[in-house]
Amino acid sequence: MKVLKAATGAAVVLCLATALVHVLLVFLHVAPPNPLSQQYSRQVNAWVFPLFEQNWRLFAPDPESVNRQISARTMHTAPDGSVQVSGWFDLTAVDNSAVEHNAFPSHTAQNTLRRAWSSYLETHGGDDQPRSQRALMIQQYLTNIAADRIAGHRGSPFESLQLRVITVPIAAPAAAGGTGSATVAPKPADTRYLPWWKAESHGN
Repeated sequence: MKVLKAATGAAVVLCLATALVHVLLVFLHVAPPNPLSQQYSRQVNAWVFPLFEQNWRLFAPDPESVNRQISARTMHTAPDGSVQVSGWFDLTAVDNSAVEHNAFPSHTAQNTLRRAWSSYLETHGGDDQPRSQRALMIQQYLTNIAADRIAGHRGSPFESLQLRVITVPIAAPAAAGGTGSATVAPKPADTRYLPWWKAESHGN
């Protein structure tokens, strides 16, 4: 009985300590620059990104001006040396199906993939070359999301994956009282193919 009480007490203390450290690190992340946050910026960023990123979009939302379809395909090398490439798997459609007709959709279905891609755009140039440790981390984060979702819906083994992002601009609404000819024509869709990335082994 004493052992159980001691273990319970230790678990409670550990949880409280973790919660306090989390609150402190997030506070340093959102607080104005100060000597403490600057001195420990590497530790703060390592804890906050990418899972606990903070922003003000709850109070000043930035609505999407485009629709994006993110798909992935996988590559597997068979024992005989032949290479097998799968068809495209629509990751965005999986998220959309989890949100539709759900009064309380999860944060994972709504934002994980979308925010990962937004962070990728912020940290990578048009040539898809990571130029910082955070860029490498975001790239691995995006790879892990795609790999986990593919593994959850497909049983085939794979070692690498590639993402395809189709961006379709949302046409601006016509001005009130305007004619159809005054409506601005929507921009064409843009298709971006990312490089093949190594993924954690799935299904092997």
